[in-house]
Amino acid sequence: MTSYQSGGPAYRDVEAEPLTGNAISPINTSTTTPSWKKYGMGAALIALVGYVTLNTSSPFHNAILSTTTADVPSSHYSVVPTLGKGHHHHHKKSEEEDDETELFDERRRFIVRDFDARSTFSNFLPGVAGVFGKPVWSFYVNRGQGLASFGLASKDFPIMEFNTANKAYQVTPYVGFRTFVQGVRSGHKKKEDGVSFLIEPFSPANSKVEGVEDASKPDRTMYVGTNEMEILEVDDVHGVTTSVNYFVMPEEDFAALVRRTTITNTGDDDLTLSALDGLAKVEPTGGRLQWGLKNIGRTLEGWMGVYHANDDLGLPFYRMSTEPSDTASVKIEKAGHYCISFMDGRDDLLPIVYDTEKVFGFSTTLQEPNGLIKSSIEDIVANPQYGDAKTSSAFAAAQDVKLAPGESVTVTSVYGQAENIEDLPKIAKTITKKHFITDKFQRARDMMNELTSKVETHTANKLFDGTIKQNYLDNSLRGGMPVILGDLDDDARSSNADEDSRLKVYHVFSRIHGDLERDYNDFNIDPTYFSQGPGNYRDVAQNRRNDVVFSPRIGSFVVKQFLSFIQADGYEPLTVQAYAYQIENPNEASRVAALITADVNNSTQTVRNILSGGIFRPGQLFSLFDQLGVTLSVSNQRAIDEIMAIATETPMALYGSGYWADHWEYYLDLIEAYTSIYPDGEESLMYDTELRYFFSTATVKPRSQKYVEDYTFDGKSKHILQLDATIFDTDKVAEQEAFRNVTTGLVANEANWQRTGGPANGRAFTSPAISKLFLLGAMKYSMRDAYGMGVEYEGGRPGWNDAMNGLAGMVGSGMPETFELSELLKYVLSVVKKYQRPLVIPAELGEMVDTVNDALDELLASGYEDSEELSHKVPKELFKYWDTVASARESYRNEVQYYFSGDTVEIAPEDAIDMLTKWFDQVQLGVARAMKIGSRGIDDDGTSGLPPSYFSYNITKWKRTNEKNDKGLPLVNAEAMSVGVFPLFLEAPTRYMKLIVDDQDKMVDMYEKVLKSGLRDDGLKMYYLSADLTGQSYDMGRMMAFAAGWLENQSIWMHMSYKYYLQLIRGKLYEQFYSEMKGGGMLPFMDPKVYGRSLMECSSFIASSAFLDPSVVGRGFLARLSGSTAEFLSIWRLMFIGPNPFVMNDDGDVEMQLIPALPLWLFEDKEAGAEGARDKDGNLIVSYKLFASIMVTYHNTLGTDLFEVEPTSYIVTMTDGSTVEVEGSKIPTETTVKIRKLLGVETIDVYF
Repeated sequence: MTSYQSGGPAYRDVEAEPLTGNAISPINTSTTTPSWKKYGMGAALIALVGYVTLNTSSPFHNAILSTTTADVPSSHYSVVPTLGKGHHHHHKKSEEEDDETELFDERRRFIVRDFDARSTFSNFLPGVAGVFGKPVWSFYVNRGQGLASFGLASKDFPIMEFNTANKAYQVTPYVGFRTFVQGVRSGHKKKEDGVSFLIEPFSPANSKVEGVEDASKPDRTMYVGTNEMEILEVDDVHGVTTSVNYFVMPEEDFAALVRRTTITNTGDDDLTLSALDGLAKVEPTGGRLQWGLKNIGRTLEGWMGVYHANDDLGLPFYRMSTEPSDTASVKIEKAGHYCISFMDGRDDLLPIVYDTEKVFGFSTTLQEPNGLIKSSIEDIVANPQYGDAKTSSAFAAAQDVKLAPGESVTVTSVYGQAENIEDLPKIAKTITKKHFITDKFQRARDMMNELTSKVETHTANKLFDGTIKQNYLDNSLRGGMPVILGDLDDDARSSNADEDSRLKVYHVFSRIHGDLERDYNDFNIDPTYFSQGPGNYRDVAQNRRNDVVFSPRIGSFVVKQFLSFIQADGYEPLTVQAYAYQIENPNEASRVAALITADVNNSTQTVRNILSGGIFRPGQLFSLFDQLGVTLSVSNQRAIDEIMAIATETPMALYGSGYWADHWEYYLDLIEAYTSIYPDGEESLMYDTELRYFFSTATVKPRSQKYVEDYTFDGKSKHILQLDATIFDTDKVAEQEAFRNVTTGLVANEANWQRTGGPANGRAFTSPAISKLFLLGAMKYSMRDAYGMGVEYEGGRPGWNDAMNGLAGMVGSGMPETFELSELLKYVLSVVKKYQRPLVIPAELGEMVDTVNDALDELLASGYEDSEELSHKVPKELFKYWDTVASARESYRNEVQYYFSGDTVEIAPEDAIDMLTKWFDQVQLGVARAMKIGSRGIDDDGTSGLPPSYFSYNITKWKRTNEKNDKGLPLVNAEAMSVGVFPLFLEAPTRYMKLIVDDQDKMVDMYEKVLKSGLRDDGLKMYYLSADLTGQSYDMGRMMAFAAGWLENQSIWMHMSYKYYLQLIRGKLYEQFYSEMKGGGMLPFMDPKVYGRSLMECSSFIASSAFLDPSVVGRGFLARLSGSTAEFLSIWRLMFIGPNPFVMNDDGDVEMQLIPALPLWLFEDKEAGAEGARDKDGNLIVSYKLFASIMVTYHNTLGTDLFEVEPTSYIVTMTDGSTVEVEGSKIPTETTVKIRKLLGVETIDVYF
C-alpha cells in the first residue's frame, strides 16, 4: 500500500481493472465486426448496482420512474416495468479489491467515482492537435456530461459558450451535452404508444448525494486522461450503460472536438431504442461573440440561423448572417460551425435535431425534454424544424436501433468550424471512413505519450513516474514545447541552433491560462499548424527554464530571447509572443519556392510572393498556402524546413500594462540551465552575442510626476501615494509609426527595438549579453529603497506576488528582488573575474554609473554606520544617497527614452570588479538591515529570524511641485520617509536561501525557523503563502480582499511552495526535502479525497487550514498551467541528473558526470509494498530518459540512498550496438560530446 499522506488513507498504486470489461469500450477497435453493432457480453459483469428514481413532479421524471414504486404515476405516457428478474447484475469483488483505493485505470487515467456528487472541479483537454494539426480548446467540469465549453482560438469564438467555473458548474448539465434514450424491451408487453421507457443518462436529477446511501441511483465514473476525458453511467434498473468520451481531433487540416457516445444493453432481453445525443446549445460563428453573449444575448439571436450543406439534416451549418455590428462596414459571415454524426460501422450521416423547442418544448430551463415527452424522436426528425432568430441545438438522432443483450451502439459526433458550407461534405467523407475515428483516437493517445515520453521515468513509484510526465505536459502548455526547424542534412542534425544558422527554434502548444477558474485572463490558441499563443512574461520565462536540459540542440536560444527583451530602462514587456521570421534575400525566396512547389495554379509564384512579403510564422504560412490553393511537391515538414533554413528570426513581445518588478528574476535560472549543459559556451554567450533592446510604448514617470498627495481612506489626514507610475507614451507610438508600411498598413518589426539617432534613421542599438546583465544590475541597484533594503516597485507593479498590487501605491519595495539582485551582481562579477574582459556599455549608462558611484563614495565618507537598533525613520544620510541615485536613474531614463546616442564606454575588468564588489557589499548591508527591521504580524514580533518580504514607505515630509496629476491631485517631492513592515511571506525565505545555499548549517537553521513560524500549516503539513494577515491595511492589495486561506491570502500557493522545496534540494537538505515530499507537501503524495482532483495535476493554490469551511480545506483550485510545474521539473532534474551534468576539466575540455539525489524508496519501497526493478546481477535500478532520447539506468549496487554519490563506472551503448566502458566518475570528452549532440547514443548504464 502506498501512503499518500501521513496518517491518511492508503491508496493502491496499481492499475485498476477496466470497469467496462474486456469487450465493451467507448472506442471499439475491433476490425472484424461486420455491422454497426458492438458486442460485449462482459457488460453483464458491471461492478455497480442502482435503481433510477427521479423527482415525480414532471412527466419526464415519471417516465423513467423505477418500477419498484408501488403505484404507477399518473401520466399520459405509459410507464411499464423495464427490468424484471435477472436484470440486476452484480460484480463480485475479491476480498482484496476495493474500488475506492484504485486511483487510476489501466490507461493511467485518474478515476473519479460518483463524480457529479463530489466537490466541484474544472479541467481542460490540452488543446494539442500535433504540429500538423489544428486544435480546439475545451474545458470540462464534474457536472452533467462534463464538457462545459469549447471553441476555436479564444473564448471569443465559442462553439459552446464560455462560462466561468461557478456558472459552468450550474448550467453545464442543461446547456451542455445531453443524451435522451427512448427504449422498448422485448420482455415486456408494449403499450400502444410503443414507449417502454425514456431516460436521460447523467441527468443531475438522478445524481447521488454524497454521504447518503441510496441504491436507487446509478453509478457514475469520470476518467481523466492526459488527452481525453470519459464519463460512464451504469443503470442496472433499465439495463443500460452509457459512456461518453471526448478528445481533440489530432493531425488534420480541420479543427474539431470528437465525442463518442456508446450505449450498451446490459439487460437479459432485446432492447430497441432511439436516442438524441448532442449539444443543447450551439453558438454560431459571427466574429467575437463573448461580450455579446454576456450582454446582448437576445439581440444577437436575431443574426443567427441554421443552414444546410445537403438536402437532409445531416450537415447543419450554424452561422450568423453577418457579423453583428452597427457600423458602416458590414462583414458577411461565410464560416460556420458544424456537427456531423454517424453510427460506427456506417457511413451514412445521422440527422441532426437543431430546433431546441422540438426537444425541450417551452421548458426554457432546458431541465426537461418536454418536446420529446409529447412526441418521439422519429416524429421530431420527420417534421419541420426552425433555426432562425434563436440559439439552436445539435442532437444526433439515432432511430430504431435493436440491441441484443451485450450489444452496443456508438454514436460519433464531430464538432468544428468550416470556412465555407461547401467544405462540410469533404469533412464528412473523411471522418466516416472505416476506422478513421478509432485510429484518430489512438493517435491522440499515442501523440500525447510521445510528447511526454521525453521525461519517461521508471521508479518503484508508478504514480510518481506519471506525475513527472503530467508536469512536463502542463509545463509545455504554459511555456511552449521547443521544436527544431531547418533540419535539412546531417550537418544540421549534428549541430545545435548556435552552431548552424539554418536551425530555428520554435515553441508550439503554449498559451496563457484563462480557464474556467482563471477567468480573468484571455487565452489564445491559434487554430493553425504549429499552434501556439502568447503568454505572460514571467510564466513563459519560468516554464522555459529547463528547455535546454530536455532539448540540448536549442543551445542558448531561450537565454538570448529573454535577454533581448531587457529595455533601456531596466524593465521588460508583459506579453511574450511567438518568434516571427522573415526572408530578406528574394533570390533565396525564389529558389525555395521553386523547390517545394508543384507549379500548379501558379503555386511557385504564390509562394515566392508570400515568402518575400514580410514577417510570418509557420502556422500562418500553411494557412496562406491553403487559402491561396498552393500545391506543395514535398512534405509539409520538408517545406517548412527549407523555408526556415533561409529565414532570419526575431523575438516578439507586447508592452501590456505597467512594469512588473520580477520579470528579470528568471534570467539567472535560464543561464544556469544553459551553462549546466554548455559550460564551454558561457564566454561566447556572454561576450560575443550582441543583443538588441526592446522598445515598449510606455515610460516610467519620475518621482515628481507620480508621488501624489491624497486623503487617507478616513478623510482625516493626508498621505503620499505613488500612482500611475507609467504612462502610455504617445511619442513612442509616433516613433513606431515611422515604420508603418503604407502599402500593407503593417508596422515593421524594427519598430520594436530601440535605435540610435533620429526617427527611423538609426540602427537598432546592441550590446553583448554581459553588458545587458550589467545594465540590469545597475538599474536594479539604483532602484533600492531609501533604507537600501528592498528594490522599489517604482514601475507601478509588484513582483511575483502580484496580489500585492497596492504595494506600489504605498511606495513599497520587495526583498525578493534584493535577493535576486544579490545573485545577479554575484554572477556578473564571477563572469568578469573568470574571463577578464571589459564591459562595453551605453555611454548614457556610464554617466549614471559614475553618479551612483560618486554618491556611494560620499555616503561612505560621511561616516554613516547602522546602529544596533534601527529606527523606522530613514536616516538623513541614506535618504540623501537614495535621492541622488534615484535622480541619476531618472536622468538616465530621460536621456534614453527614445534613442541611444550610439556611443559606448568601456569599463576595464579591474574597475568593473571593484565597482561590482562595492555594490554587492551594499546589497548585503541592506539585507542585514532588513533582518533587523524584520516583519510584524499576528504572533510575530519581528524576532523570528526570517527575512521579511516587503516594506512600505510613508513619506513623512514633502513639498508640492505646484503641478497636479490627471485627476487634479497635487504632485510632490519627498523630503523624509519612514519604513512600514508587514507579516511574513514565504517568498522571502525561499529566495533568501539562494544566498546561503552553500552553507549547510545556515540552510538547516533557516528551514527550522520556517517550520516553526506562522508560515507552516500544521494541519496540512504544507506552507502558507503568507502568515496571518489579520489587521493589515487593504491598501496593500487585493489579497486583503480575499478570505483567509483563499487565493493569495494565507493559502497554500503551490508554485511558491514548490520553489521552497526546490531550494531545499538545491541546498542538499535531502532528509528534509523528502520528508516534506512524502509527508503530503508535494504531488502525488497528497490525499486524493482531500485534494479533489488528479494527484498528477498541480493546482495554483490549495485552500489552507486558515479557511473557515473545513470541507474546502486541502482542495486544489485553478487547474494546472501553474509555475509549480517548472519547479517540479527543476526538482526532477536535480533528483535524477544532478546540478551540473557537464563540467570543464583542467584542460578546458567538457566532460560528463551524473550525480543524482535519489532516495532508496524510489528504487524499492518495502513500506509501501512497491518492489523495485533489478538488473541481471540483482541490483536495484531506476531509469529515465535523458535529453528526451537516451535511456539512462542507475544501478544501485550499494543498496542505499544515492545522495551526492559519484558513479564508479559507465557503459555507454551506441545505436550501432557498440559500447564504451568508462571507469571512474566522469565520461571522457569524445563520448561526452556525442551524448550532448545526441549522435548515435542509445543508452547509458551508470553504476554506483
